[in-house]
Amino acid sequence: MTDSTDNGPVTDAVMLLGSSELSRELALAFQRLGTEVIAVDRYADAPAHGVADRSAVVKMNDAEALTALIETERPRYVVAEAGLIATDALIAVAERGAVEVFPTPRSTRLSLDREGLRRLASDELGLPTAPFWFAGSTEELAAVAQHAGFPLVVKPIASAPGEGESVLVRPEDVEPAWHRAVAAGRIPHNRVMAESVVDVDVEVTLLTVRTVGPTGPAVHFCEPIGHRLRDGDVLETWQPQALSPTALDSAKSIGARIVNSLGGRGVFGVELLVRGDEVYFDNVRPRPHDSGLVTLRSQRLSEFELHARAILGLPVDTIMISPAAAEVTYAGAEMKISAGVDRQGVLAEALEVAESDLRLFDRPDETEARRRLAVALATAPDPIVARDRARRVTASLQGLW
Repeated sequence: MTDSTDNGPVTDAVMLLGSSELSRELALAFQRLGTEVIAVDRYADAPAHGVADRSAVVKMNDAEALTALIETERPRYVVAEAGLIATDALIAVAERGAVEVFPTPRSTRLSLDREGLRRLASDELGLPTAPFWFAGSTEELAAVAQHAGFPLVVKPIASAPGEGESVLVRPEDVEPAWHRAVAAGRIPHNRVMAESVVDVDVEVTLLTVRTVGPTGPAVHFCEPIGHRLRDGDVLETWQPQALSPTALDSAKSIGARIVNSLGGRGVFGVELLVRGDEVYFDNVRPRPHDSGLVTLRSQRLSEFELHARAILGLPVDTIMISPAAAEVTYAGAEMKISAGVDRQGVLAEALEVAESDLRLFDRPDETEARRRLAVALATAPDPIVARDRARRVTASLQGLW
């Protein structure tokens, strides 16, 4: 089906801006629903290029080049899967009305602006957060530390989870933390965020799905996902993470308020800090992310299938079919499977673990300096056993590198 516009026909295709390993999973989810996929990235042979119906290489932070590509392809949907995208181009496309843009350009911009997002959450929406400050120089950061006291977490304005973060425990830590945060940011920023350390029981991702139907917007929640970064290079996640009824209600309230403020349709990963019945907003990612990879085995519909359905305006459900766990292994961009390794033997050992599964990410992925090597997955009658199984799969996979 096509619609006629002044600029030519609009096809039913989806254009993915960003072709990482996660975009590859999303491309497959769209294709299984009969939707043509155009995968775009700044380099050739990106992971999603290998499965898309068509692919393109363009600098996505070049507004003119990106606009020209969208006008040439005329997709019905443009889905931003990478952070560094020319939001001015997305705004212009969205305002013309013929093409729908997801997440909303505002969400895309705020996902790269920790200051703007935190001020939206705390100042405008009144969501509970850890005490925070922003600094534009080492002197300002030193003044914040003197006022707030130690320990203090310093983060870049825009970065991947954990990237460029430092914990200040004494005044001498200020200058190194400043330089680390500024150097690690995904886009140039001479500002950092400082946050009081909150003693929490668990860090939680609440996958929140926003849809729009005949009766208006609706919000759906997956079971909470617990997560932690282990040894700096393994992200461990599990679902469900048990919360008290009070904490779960608070988590859902925070999730609904932030995603309804951002608008649009799709999956939002709402990051929360939980201590007993207290829940603090930490971040929100307006797209599928690593902490949701556990849903590949835990839910009837994975985070990618939920994202695709919501964007296409199709019904969704967030049914969990089994407790599960996942471990994502990371390394530098240069890390690859070792030559001469007995890959089949390693995989056989890993998959000997009961109810296990895995994904190897062996295609070039220039999306981030620290790339994904693999994800280990396991199900079990409870998340504790699932976590143990996923760890055993990860341990076996270490023989590949």
